[in-house]
Amino acid sequence: MEKFEEIFPLIKEIKDERLREKVIKCWEVATERGGWKDIHEIPFTLLLPDAGSFVGHVNRVAEMAYAVGKVRKDVNMDLLLAGAILHDVGKLLEYERNGNEVRKSRMGKIIRHPVSGAALASEVGLEDEVVSIIASHSKEGDFVERLPEAVIVHHCDFIDFDIAKVKSKGIVKERQ
Repeated sequence: MEKFEEIFPLIKEIKDERLREKVIKCWEVATERGGWKDIHEIPFTLLLPDAGSFVGHVNRVAEMAYAVGKVRKDVNMDLLLAGAILHDVGKLLEYERNGNEVRKSRMGKIIRHPVSGAALASEVGLEDEVVSIIASHSKEGDFVERLPEAVIVHHCDFIDFDIAKVKSKGIVKERQ
């Protein structure tokens, strides 16, 4: 089993031990159910070629959300971190490996990762607030009232995606 505390170092910053354990459990269930032996094989997105790694994306979003939360000082940091670290956990069900290719799974064609991720989080007993952050981090969240922590995760996720999109177009050269 993968060591999720090593893969996602900000898990250690979740002060509530029960919440931290549920975050890890959610990753374990998703990895097993999705049939992934190594989540480092998962691409950040199937929408952009060479956009980088899934793990890198999740860590960037969590780090940005953590920084914003520390500046704001008016959000629940444990819920913010749990939601940020789990925001894309549903991609382990949305994607599948087929030989050397990662593609949309059968389930992923009919259920997007915010929905499957929220279902996984609920299944392992995560708080409704964390389930909501996961469910509302993408366009699905445009139809509900986002919690403050979800607003942060939503914007951090799109910051990372939009930068990857710009880089994929070759508009900017890699900087040192």
